[in-house]
Parts: sequence; C-alpha cells; structure tokens
Amino acid sequence: MNGAAAPEPTEALAPSPQAPLDWRFSQVFGERGAGEDVQDVDIISAIEFNKSGHHLATGDRGGRVVLFERTDVKDHVPRKDAEKADYSISRHPEFRYKTEFQSHEPEFDYLKSLEIEEKINKIKWCQETNGASFLLSTNDKTIKFWKVQEKKVKKICEMNMNPSNAPANGSPAGSTMCGSSACIPNGGILKPAGLPLLRLPVVTSQETSLAANCRRVYAHAHDYHINSISNNSDGETFISADDLRINLWNLEISNQSFNIVDVKPTNMEDLTEVITSAEFHPSHCNTLAYSSSKGSIRLVDLRQSALCDTHSKLFEQHEAPGSRSFFTEIIASISDIKFSMDGRHILSRDYMTLKLWDVNMDSGPVATFQVHEYLRPKLCDLI
Repeated sequence: MNGAAAPEPTEALAPSPQAPLDWRFSQVFGERGAGEDVQDVDIISAIEFNKSGHHLATGDRGGRVVLFERTDVKDHVPRKDAEKADYSISRHPEFRYKTEFQSHEPEFDYLKSLEIEEKINKIKWCQETNGASFLLSTNDKTIKFWKVQEKKVKKICEMNMNPSNAPANGSPAGSTMCGSSACIPNGGILKPAGLPLLRLPVVTSQETSLAANCRRVYAHAHDYHINSISNNSDGETFISADDLRINLWNLEISNQSFNIVDVKPTNMEDLTEVITSAEFHPSHCNTLAYSSSKGSIRLVDLRQSALCDTHSKLFEQHEAPGSRSFFTEIIASISDIKFSMDGRHILSRDYMTLKLWDVNMDSGPVATFQVHEYLRPKLCDLI
C-alpha cells in the first residue's frame, strides 16, 4: 500500500444506437420511379424463411422462385455459441441474391375449360441434406419438390497437343502428313516410331453455379385451388389444403395422397364455411391445425382416425350479442395461421387483426393486434 489512488475503471464503450428501419410497402423487387408501371408477373405472392432464418425464398405471379441468403452471419456456427457471442445490435440483417428458377408455367385444363395460372401460392423449406436445399412450391393445382445445390462446372481451355505439330487449316483433304509426324483421322499425332500421341483435355478453371432440379411433381389431387402446404417435422410427409379438403402426401410418392380432412357437405347448398389455411405442428408430427372462413381454428390429432372428421380442440372468438352484421363473416375470415417455434401458440391473421392463441387454453385469443390499414386488402375484393 503506497497510498496512491487507484485508477478509476474505464467505462465500457456503449454500442452505437441502432438506426431505425425505414419501412416501405412494396410488392416488387427494386426501386420504382414515380408513375412507373408495375408488371403483374413481378408482384410477389409468397415469401418464406427457412428454419434458421439464414435463407429466404420468394415467389411471384410469374411462377418464379427467387432465393436469398444472409450475409452478416458466420456459417456453421452452433446456435448456442451464436447466442453467447457478442453481436453488434447496430447492424440489421442483410440478404443477397442467391439464385432463381422458373417453378411453374401457365397451363390449361381442357376437361374443365379452366386456365391455371403460374402464380406461386405458397413456398415451404424442407430439411437440408448434404449441403443441398429442398423446397416445396405450389400454384393453384400442382405442387413441385425442388432441389437446389451447388455444382462445379469444369472449363476446358486447351489440349495437351503441341501446337507446332497440329495440322494446318489449309491442308488438303486426305493429306496425312503434318511436318515430320503423320496425322491420324481422329485428330491425334502419329510419332515417327508409329505410336500415337493422345489428345487429352486440360482443365484450367472450375466455376461453381447453383442448379435447381425438380425432383417430383404432385398433381391431380385437388378439385379446388390449393391455398396452403406444410411439411411435417418427421421429414417424410407434408399436407396440402384447398377450400374443402386436406391431403397428406409422402415426399417420395407423387402419384398417391390420403384425404385426412373433408368438409364438403353432401349438398353444396349446405356449405357454411371453407378451409383457408393449414399448418403442421413444428415438433409433434401427429398434430395439425387448420382455419376456416368463419374465423375458427381447429386442432386435429392424426392418431384419432384416418379421416379427421372431428377436432381435438376448437379456437374461436365468440361474438357479442347483436354485433353480427353483413360484413362480420367477411372480416372474421382467417387468411393464414402459423405455429410459434415451440408450438405453444398459434398466430392467425384476419382482415382487421392479428390474434395470438394459446394451444393449451380453450378460451379466446390471449392477445390481439391491429393490422395497419395499408396492409388490409380492399373489402370490395373479398365480397
């Protein structure tokens, strides 16, 4: 102890404040000038992150699928290590263009005289295998299973033949002599001793490119427009839903599916609601949920029966007496549902609100959020 004052500890530098995001409503990629027309085929119709959040897939009305990858994260880092690591909060996630491919083409159903648009309705990421990405994409009638993988393309720039011994361009037809060596018909050189020199390609460069291959096509299983697809946590099956039915598929079998939910009445005049969305539970492969145009969500257990006519749980918000009007059912119709990562909650979207439901509670939603008016569709389009 020399009596000298101990130096005061220096305060850690506080991170710079995070710049606010500039949110803009846009349905197409790229900047558009004032008065510039937007092509209908360029309007984005589907968007989906993969499970890690490092890849993003979008689909448009032109049938194209565009993939993006995140650039501000390190590859092959365990999630626990990434959570413990110091990360600057001043940076926003950044994505760059990866690749794109044509998923669907316009078709025509001659039996029903129906034109099938190429518009992508839904995209779902599947489990990665050996560095390859797998996706499911669908339009109104056909589901396709895609594999996207990096491939090395070899470029051949020269041959190992000595140019001084090559035959001249102006040599007469049928000539077999090239200087001191004889030419053979396949383009090689014959040594004076009679042994031919092999012409082998020399690979001087390799380029890596992404290739998308359609592995399977699942078609002719829906009479109505497909509104949702969802892959199962078992990695082997997925479901597809239209207005009246939900089908269960195996990824390896494209010519057969099983109908697990059917709400079509015997008399179509008795139809009161339609299916609007369906989603598998993120970890329980036997559980799925589907929503209806009446604003209700039904939880289904596939272990109960082959055809899930009855539900295990029903989530709906009861109307106040006297509050029903002409637009009540239109506004209450759920357009999409999504399970939380842990599977304990369901988020639903209707015309006016986002609602959060607790899977373990039979009461109404635990939280309700108002949707901005710019994100609401025109009411006249829903009637």
